[in-house]
Amino acid sequence: MRIDLPTRPTAPTRPTPRPVRSHDDAPDTATRFARLAVMPQGPDREALRDELVTAWLPMAHRIAGRFRDRGESLEDLRQVAALGLVKAVDRYDPARGAFESYAVPTVTGEVKRHFRDRMWALRVPRRVQELRNKVRVARRDLIQLPGACEPSAADIAAHSGLTEDEVAAGLEALDSFSTLSLDAEVAPDDDGYSLADTLGVADASYDVVVDRESAKEGLRHLPERERAILYMRFFEDMTQSRIADRLGISQMHVSRLISRSCARVRAEALGRAPAAGPAAGESPTA
Repeated sequence: MRIDLPTRPTAPTRPTPRPVRSHDDAPDTATRFARLAVMPQGPDREALRDELVTAWLPMAHRIAGRFRDRGESLEDLRQVAALGLVKAVDRYDPARGAFESYAVPTVTGEVKRHFRDRMWALRVPRRVQELRNKVRVARRDLIQLPGACEPSAADIAAHSGLTEDEVAAGLEALDSFSTLSLDAEVAPDDDGYSLADTLGVADASYDVVVDRESAKEGLRHLPERERAILYMRFFEDMTQSRIADRLGISQMHVSRLISRSCARVRAEALGRAPAAGPAAGESPTA
């Protein structure tokens, strides 16, 4: 007779962990980094440091290539990425893991910082810059869809998870990445004009309007003869002698009346009480 012995339950097999993917431009430099960490300052350490930077330079160039066609030349981006690589080599601690895991975000951050701090013609808050990047990526994804047309703000908001107000701010930032010179021509034809020609200037007539409105109430309070004298002097451009001949009074009297009337109007416009009584040297019945 056959007896089946109970078998032990087999433990579930764990999936084999996937090896961390290493790029072709990630050389094996663990031994050299370990030596660099314990070497004293001197020519030998500087030479080993330069050797490590040179070995990882293709990785920095690959990261720089991700940011091409954004208004900056590839050569300049590679220079910035190389600067980030030098910082990564100087700050790397071999006890904290693989160098690539530390260097990639360091170099990428250096390139992004370059765009944020150097490429904008105007200083823009970081939040607006991030909105611009999200809107730009979402707009690019939507345009690449088959049969797609220019996406609306609502389409970009739905695709990116932003609000329409945030999309509007991002779209404005897209148009604000660079500035135009005031001498830039707006129209290309022979009658073209520059951007500076479209800017308004201060209109001096506004000051005249303000002065007239300020003086209007004070003029209403003047006696009729004094209003007539001011009108003939300042609106009809008559001389004091002609005014005196028309009214049958002396030219000196006209001069005193003009001075007194202007002083009263000015005082009322400035909110001060006009001086009471006739002007000095004039009788009350003049």
